[in-house]
Amino acid sequence: METQKHILLVDDEEDIREPISVYLEAQGFRVSTASDAEQALESVSKEQPDLAILDIMLGQTDGFTLFREMQKIVTVPVIFLSGRAEETERIIGLELGADDYVVKPFNPRELLARIRAVLRRAADKAATSPTQAVSDRMGKWRFDHANQELVGEDGESIVLSTGEARLLKVFLENPNTVLSRDQLLELSQGRQAGLFDRSIDNYISRIRKKIEKDPSQPRLIKTAWGGGYSFNQNSES
Repeated sequence: METQKHILLVDDEEDIREPISVYLEAQGFRVSTASDAEQALESVSKEQPDLAILDIMLGQTDGFTLFREMQKIVTVPVIFLSGRAEETERIIGLELGADDYVVKPFNPRELLARIRAVLRRAADKAATSPTQAVSDRMGKWRFDHANQELVGEDGESIVLSTGEARLLKVFLENPNTVLSRDQLLELSQGRQAGLFDRSIDNYISRIRKKIEKDPSQPRLIKTAWGGGYSFNQNSES
């Protein structure tokens, strides 16, 4: 029998938190709820959920800050909820490494479909990467998958955001291959979103500053003529 999936739902509005919790439980999920960041962090410290749903507006803090704090404890798929549909918020969420973004008000069936899609992608990724290397070499850097950090030959350590780490993994899995922005976004974030392809450019810029000797003349992650990027596996930064 398939293990019941555990979802953490964080929202400061009880009239949203409670009915969604009841609905998801009726669909076969086990649901934990939290009304603020403190309760959410306490919950993940005790038990890692299979997926977290985070409202962006949480009173004294925000979902983005909570996401960063959660990632220090566990790494789980995340769906953001927001009452605002601004493109900037969606881009920030994706750049942080969120798996999806749902705008309020929403149909519970839409949220359910997105939850199932995110969990399916997470399961597929785990099934296709059972023996992922503990680390990979990128020029003078060693990419530590477990700790999401770059370790230099001199022992220097640079911590990566979840989004940066996911993108580096895509490059390492597809060396010397030109990938478009849409492909990079789909492979790293698990969804197609042409609207947000600018977030890939921001990722690349930040990563280059961390791994390239001269970011203005990159040798590891190169811009391809006509659009897209490629990882030059044989180059030394």
